[in-house]
Amino acid sequence: MLKDDLAEVKSRIANAARRVGRDPSEIKLVAVSKKQPASALSEAIELGISVFGENKVQEAESKIAEIGREYAAWHLIGHLQSNKARKAVQIFDVIQSVDSLELAERLERICAEEHRDALSVFVQVDLGGEATKSGIAEADLPELVSFLKTCKFLKFNGLMILPPYFEDAEGTRPFFKRLRVLRDEILSGGELSMGMSHDFEVAIEEGATIIRVGTAIFGNR
Repeated sequence: MLKDDLAEVKSRIANAARRVGRDPSEIKLVAVSKKQPASALSEAIELGISVFGENKVQEAESKIAEIGREYAAWHLIGHLQSNKARKAVQIFDVIQSVDSLELAERLERICAEEHRDALSVFVQVDLGGEATKSGIAEADLPELVSFLKTCKFLKFNGLMILPPYFEDAEGTRPFFKRLRVLRDEILSGGELSMGMSHDFEVAIEEGATIIRVGTAIFGNR
């Protein structure tokens, strides 16, 4: 039941935060709503969820049209294809998955063309080197960061990671630690979007300010 599952997630968030002396209110929960019907999202809103994470622009577009942007914030957390960039600028509040200089340049230009004054973006960093996952390599990060810091419309607000999967969530800890170090070096005080249903407690212990949780809230899709 959604109500019980959400309460359990919030309890796990609070316990993880307190283990490392953090205030649970510092951690923003993004409910990953891909493949979920709008009815499930509406129920989640009634239970206090205020941010949804979607993987695909087209799927999100129909849900946002049905539910509205006044009831929740919408984050794009999946890979953004360049041909979907304009629609993403039009409908999302935050794009967490900027993974190349070329995409950042395109988004900045589109914001100007669409008269969008500001768009919050995160850089997705690939620290695992997995061919199946998006993200910019650490070596290429400085060039992208330098560009983002000069943008008029894009607001560089944080880093995001999707680490390799480990049966034991402890395996993700080095990746979360490294992302935190990078954040501290390039964007003091910026957001850290890391941790999903399987490993968000480890991510919180390592400084996550945003966690992206789907299965633990909505169940298996």
